[in-house]
Amino acid sequence: MVREGIPFVLIPSVIAAIFGLLQLWPLAAVFALVAGFMVYFFRDPRRETPTGEGLIISAADGRVTRIDETDAGKLVSVFLSPLDVHINRSPIAGKITNISYVEGKKLPATSDAASLVNERNSLVIEGTDLTVTCTQIAGILARRIVCWPRTGDNLERGQKFGLIKFGSRTDVLMPASVEIAVKVGDKVRGGETIIATMKVKK
Repeated sequence: MVREGIPFVLIPSVIAAIFGLLQLWPLAAVFALVAGFMVYFFRDPRRETPTGEGLIISAADGRVTRIDETDAGKLVSVFLSPLDVHINRSPIAGKITNISYVEGKKLPATSDAASLVNERNSLVIEGTDLTVTCTQIAGILARRIVCWPRTGDNLERGQKFGLIKFGSRTDVLMPASVEIAVKVGDKVRGGETIIATMKVKK
């Protein structure tokens, strides 16, 4: 479990214990269930990140809800339900050249407009052969975007860099030359699922 989840587990656990001491078992059971869900929500499973050149990995667990090609490149959006692992992972190995946080609205994360108006945090990651922009987008239930590294830090492919609490979306913007390896509706796993490939110059 990630450390950010400790208060969310500890508080309902203490309340459940107090109700238990008072023998108010129904209330104790409710708060015990809340604590159990928080342990599940903030889980931090081990992932086996694929190796090889030119691979771009999903930054989040969830379902692909949008694949688009814009003037800026190709975009893959992944929606995270409250039941998905909410840890974000770097799609490529590279250096963070910019981090940009924008306060915004709390539209549903599945909305295309969420990329433009919702609270979001974007990391530009510059690798050896390509640069991607990974954006954490808060959804209607999300209450906080967490990003651990800073500008100038280096990330390995699949390395954890943050999370979004309670329902969210993660966008990965890639060069137009990549070949998308997923389709809308696919279930993906952060740090494991290949979402695109790019031919590496020899």
